[in-house]
Amino acid sequence: MRASILSRVAILAGFAVALPHLFACLAHPVKPVQYDQSAAIEEGIAIAINKDVDILFVIDNSGSMGAEQQRLSGNFGAFIDVLEADDVKANYRMAVTTTDYGNPRCTPANFPRPANQGRFALSSCRSRIGDGGQNAGNDFYFVPEMIDATTACTDFCDQGVHDALQGEWRPTTIEQDSSEEARFWIENIEGQSNLPAGVEAAASGLGISAANAAFRCIGPQGINGCGFESQLESMYWALARAEEPGEVNYGFLRDAAILSIVHVTDEADCSFNPAQQNIFLDLNDTWSWEEGASSPTSAVCWNAGVECQGAAPGPYTSCDVVDKDITGKLIPDENADATAENDAVLIPIEKYVKQLNDIEIEKKMIDQNQEVLVSIIGGVPSGYDTQMAEIQYMDNTDDVGEQVKFGIGPGCVSAGDGGSAIPPVRMRDFAEQFTIDGERNMFSICDADYSNALNAIANRIRDQIKPACFKSCVADLNPETPELDPNCTLVEENTATGDQTDIPECGFDQDTAEIVPPPGATACFLYLFDKNGTETPSEADNMSPECVDDGWNLEFALVRTAAAKAGSTVKATCELSDLVERDCPGLL
Repeated sequence: MRASILSRVAILAGFAVALPHLFACLAHPVKPVQYDQSAAIEEGIAIAINKDVDILFVIDNSGSMGAEQQRLSGNFGAFIDVLEADDVKANYRMAVTTTDYGNPRCTPANFPRPANQGRFALSSCRSRIGDGGQNAGNDFYFVPEMIDATTACTDFCDQGVHDALQGEWRPTTIEQDSSEEARFWIENIEGQSNLPAGVEAAASGLGISAANAAFRCIGPQGINGCGFESQLESMYWALARAEEPGEVNYGFLRDAAILSIVHVTDEADCSFNPAQQNIFLDLNDTWSWEEGASSPTSAVCWNAGVECQGAAPGPYTSCDVVDKDITGKLIPDENADATAENDAVLIPIEKYVKQLNDIEIEKKMIDQNQEVLVSIIGGVPSGYDTQMAEIQYMDNTDDVGEQVKFGIGPGCVSAGDGGSAIPPVRMRDFAEQFTIDGERNMFSICDADYSNALNAIANRIRDQIKPACFKSCVADLNPETPELDPNCTLVEENTATGDQTDIPECGFDQDTAEIVPPPGATACFLYLFDKNGTETPSEADNMSPECVDDGWNLEFALVRTAAAKAGSTVKATCELSDLVERDCPGLL
């Protein structure tokens, strides 16, 4: 658990009772410590049906990221296939921004590409391949003695998919506005994608999903971005812009959706404080430079934000986040809140932890079990995520030029292409605030294949998608039969308009084993009550192990023929049992 929060805020939504002493309205999950039938009847218990996931990728687009973007693109199927699996079918939104927030060292003369500063990027990489010159319209170009960066795009961004992405994106709604518009992210809600019509057909020819094919073109962000990466500040503004009308990011975040942030980077965070930007400009202020430097390099970012313990050249016993002012003086921890925000060269990581904590607290008001997820594919050794390897911090005595450039030796080295990555100390401390059950959430960018990392990240999202257990004991109206005979109603409410729509029960064709929505219905529900898969011949009514293990006797599945409007919530009202020992013995 993160050290920066001493207590959690969890506020349940308002209760609703349909019929006194008979029914309970359910909208958000609460598992009682000891089941109290009378309390459940009198107050009602809430539950959420939520598969909404908002995913932000912050991708390093500096000059050394060609091979890494190629691997991310080629292995993306390991991520999206988890979310699109039949037993998950997440309602996802995926957005991409870069680590380029700008820096005084990255002037328009040498970096004409405008900094993203957290704005979402949606264009296909094939539209950003230039003629080999480093200019604003050329994000991919050949770097001598490195990978041909154009292959980071062309190896996996299919020309047919690229062509299809130039078509019209399907307009969608957001929670803040019911008008339909094209958005700056990929989404798939209840099986309906916002991708242009031709992408599905082009992806089908490749044998991959449309979202996978689209990300292969959109994910590679080029190598023409500022080399003083601001991973955390870019993330901050990507999320902040999502709350600002008029921004391309606006409306991306959904109130009840799981939020997952994935950083992909090979350098240390250099989210600089604009008030102290002269450290990158003053050629007389050299305390943060490495010996042999003639001008500020990325080593400034390391030396102003990290301090290592032990004798040079290492291995150091530890390297820790610190806040230093423009003279190199440490800002004591006890003064960090009062002075570091204005005086520190790099913006203290507390700013970014607070942003995500605030978002998480709001989400816990809807679902007390939600956690904001953070993952990093960065400069840690292979096996770090499984605690089979640890970061070794030491100076780069083998390559003085690299030491001058970065201020520290690599945290990992790629076996295939010889590329390396800097230990992400500020990113490490930030990410560790968002671990779940002690699992490490950092993976090696030096691995030749990112499938394991992307699969693990996706499965952590999957673990947050909870089944729709009805967390009260439901009455069995016909106890003579082996299957549960419940009496429930479901209502969908649009929080933006207040409109309510009854959701009918789905039909089921016994001959074809197909679910049949009632005519004209855009959504219907299924009762899931078969606890061990043997009470009925069909698998369509099988309960999830989570609901069974917790002792509940009913679960819902929602089937849609059209995407729900943004901001829609579903509430169920069921007749409760007065014979808990018979209907829900697992609760006692």
